Amino acid sequence: MSQTALAPTASPNPAPNPSPTSSSAARSRPLRRLRPLVQLNVGLVLYGASTALLLRAGFGVDPWTVLHQGLHQLTGLSVGTAAVLTSLLVLALWVPLRQRPGIGTILDGLLVGPFTDATLALCPTPHALPLRVALLAGSILLNGVATACYIGAGLGAGPRDGLMTGLAARGLSLRGTRTLIELGALGGGWLLGGPVGIGTIAYAVSIGPLAQRLLPLFTLRTTGSSDSRQLAD
Repeated sequence: MSQTALAPTASPNPAPNPSPTSSSAARSRPLRRLRPLVQLNVGLVLYGASTALLLRAGFGVDPWTVLHQGLHQLTGLSVGTAAVLTSLLVLALWVPLRQRPGIGTILDGLLVGPFTDATLALCPTPHALPLRVALLAGSILLNGVATACYIGAGLGAGPRDGLMTGLAARGLSLRGTRTLIELGALGGGWLLGGPVGIGTIAYAVSIGPLAQRLLPLFTLRTTGSSDSRQLAD
């Protein structure tokens, strides 16, 4: 009796080999998830550092730092500690506005102040006028980069930005609300002895256009671009 050799039959549905593209995409997915948090923290470090450099320039500071410096002079608290306490107070105002903080909101309130204090401890006060002018310009530019970084990360508005958008959601003008909040902080800080000067004006007229120009460079694809543009306007 003759015997015929049975040829091995091929599987009708062979398992596909993973392509190099899909493998690299899978490996890069955790990095993409981590990038917003890294960018947020970089922005907060730069924001605290730029605030301290603006103080060291000695020409006046942004409205909220005027308030923090005024509280420092009144109570003896460090500028950074005053900033943290102010942020917590502003966050308390979110409750009646039914605003929900994100991780970025919490980190903003807790980290910018300590980074400000750390930079103040490391950076001496310059005395030469050209160096002070350069420090003023550089600190405003750095603050613009920092603002674009933390807003572009899309992990939650800062405490003051959330207060602004919460009030605007009640029918108030966004620009008008922002102006009133900034003027309130500026006026309160000035009454407490905070530094107001040409640097305050330079910051006020520069930071909006700077942040708006830089924001597209730092806005991540996974973030709400419309919200980011709203906060930068």
